[in-house]
Amino acid sequence: MISKEFLLYLLVLAGTTYLVRMIPLVLCKKKIENRFLLSFLHYVPIAVLSAMTIPAIFYATDSILTATVGFAAAIILAYFGQSLVTVAAASCACVLIAELIAKLF
Repeated sequence: MISKEFLLYLLVLAGTTYLVRMIPLVLCKKKIENRFLLSFLHYVPIAVLSAMTIPAIFYATDSILTATVGFAAAIILAYFGQSLVTVAAASCACVLIAELIAKLF
């Protein structure tokens, strides 16, 4: 059975999530024309995603060396314009091969 505390926590979290997304929409009714601010807002999602993803990459394997092999493979393939699926699959394969080689030694 769901407790009253859980429902209260759920309502508070839902309200907080809604307000965080709704306040900017309410406060900024006209179009943003400042080039600096538009540029800043354009790069914020990329910076946040990088800050969340990069540490997770290096702590996802048993060794930082094998994680670095997969990360390097992903960077190289992405630089040459490969698709996201190709980059992800190839970097996972590189990590797997590096892990197997590391266990031999």
